[in-house]
Amino acid sequence: MHEKNDHSFMDNVQKKTNVRPDQLLKLANSVSQANLQDEATVRQLIAQVSKIANKPVSKEKEDQLVQAILKNNVPADFASLAKMFNKK
Repeated sequence: MHEKNDHSFMDNVQKKTNVRPDQLLKLANSVSQANLQDEATVRQLIAQVSKIANKPVSKEKEDQLVQAILKNNVPADFASLAKMFNKK
């Protein structure tokens, strides 16, 4: 039954984001092994997320995200993180 719930969750994520589960797992693996104190690595991860999500990230937004991540100033809850992404 646990596998069915996992599969349903991944199906829902794919429907909402248009991102395949294998892409999400690959991204999660990349992030878990990444040195988030290295600016080049952080920029590469942002580019990877942007490409997977098919959502362009402006240079200004990329710089803001990089600085927040390098300073370990990333919100822990999803609502705050979503606000950070939606700021103009």
